[in-house]
Amino acid sequence: MTATKKVVVVGAGIVGVSSAIWLKRAGHDVILIDRGEPGQGTSYGNACVLASCSMIPVTGPGLILKGPKLMLDPNFPLFMRWPYLPKLLPWLARYLSHANDKDTRRIAAGLAPIVSDSLEQHKALTDGTDTAKWVQPSAYSFAYADRAAFDADAYVWDLRKDHGFVPELIEGAEVHEFEPALASDVNLLASFKSDHGFIHEPGGYVADLSKLLVEMGGTFVQAEVRDFDLSGGEISAVETDRGRFECDQAVLATGVWSKPLMKKLGINVPIESERGYHIVYKNPENGPKSPIMVAAGKFVATPMAQGLRCAGIVEFGGLEAEASSAPLALMRKKVKESFPNLIAESEEEWLGHRPAPSDSLPLIGEVGATGVYAAFGHHHIGLTGGPKTGRMVADMISGNLSNNNLSPYSPQRFG
Repeated sequence: MTATKKVVVVGAGIVGVSSAIWLKRAGHDVILIDRGEPGQGTSYGNACVLASCSMIPVTGPGLILKGPKLMLDPNFPLFMRWPYLPKLLPWLARYLSHANDKDTRRIAAGLAPIVSDSLEQHKALTDGTDTAKWVQPSAYSFAYADRAAFDADAYVWDLRKDHGFVPELIEGAEVHEFEPALASDVNLLASFKSDHGFIHEPGGYVADLSKLLVEMGGTFVQAEVRDFDLSGGEISAVETDRGRFECDQAVLATGVWSKPLMKKLGINVPIESERGYHIVYKNPENGPKSPIMVAAGKFVATPMAQGLRCAGIVEFGGLEAEASSAPLALMRKKVKESFPNLIAESEEEWLGHRPAPSDSLPLIGEVGATGVYAAFGHHHIGLTGGPKTGRMVADMISGNLSNNNLSPYSPQRFG
């Protein structure tokens, strides 16, 4: 039995809350701290999908040549707030340096253990509790115009195959029998009918998980973390605007906002906000029955509790700028093209900040010998990989050996 430790978890998104629950189940005293309400930050606005096949990074081979053209294409879902470009350039150079076959395969091999059993991990986190109601097994399909469009993505599908994910191909008239809402020019679906799913409403899910933590005897405190007390070489307390919280260990799970606190620990993490947008179509009719990634529009449409959520636009512009109008306009255009008969009573817009490390791999593990454990930087896989990450962190703190190679996630890889 591992000795009981007092652990402060900073960040009440899906990664932080999952870490807190697994730590509590391991017998530790746990305090969860966030400046906002649980589940109302980045975890609120994702595409809702438990995308177990999503181990392929954006930085595939050829991105360096294609990137500038795509960024200037008003019909491609990649946007730049140009005044921010000078500040972005150092990160962007490091990011694009991984756009080659060797690094893509290495990154995919690092991401696969975190995402490939996502549905199983969410079930393990929630089974036997009221939070299980949020987890919905389902198909997850990729929509293409035809076989040629699918074949053009052969590189990523071969990588998924290498990690055990081979889709069922649905073609011709069977496409619209399977999913009547799709436009007539969609004639192929690459579909996974098992090991995938979605969350009915991620914000409510994470909020309920935090309540579960409290029911288990953990504590939630709404406060802003300002510093770690490392005066003895190891953490002894977390300093907040509501006072000092003594601890033996701490977990840092605040997404892109983790960068300033990591600097206090001596590591300058090359991480940027990938600004993500979604639109929720409230009380929709003629939408999809299960989550669909529309390959041509690079967005995911998920039927969830609030309505049909369409998410996936990418914009670079930092943390401070307000939402842009062009990404949302393009999203509406792509949704109309893909689901031409969709109607809704109203729409809700949202902008959030995906944490994007320059090498597309999350930081998971102890920062030096400080007793502070990083658990952030999940880019597009936060919801998918949150429970697995939380379990990994809890095992590290509890002294349990892992079956996974943890070196790809080491915070020390950045110095």
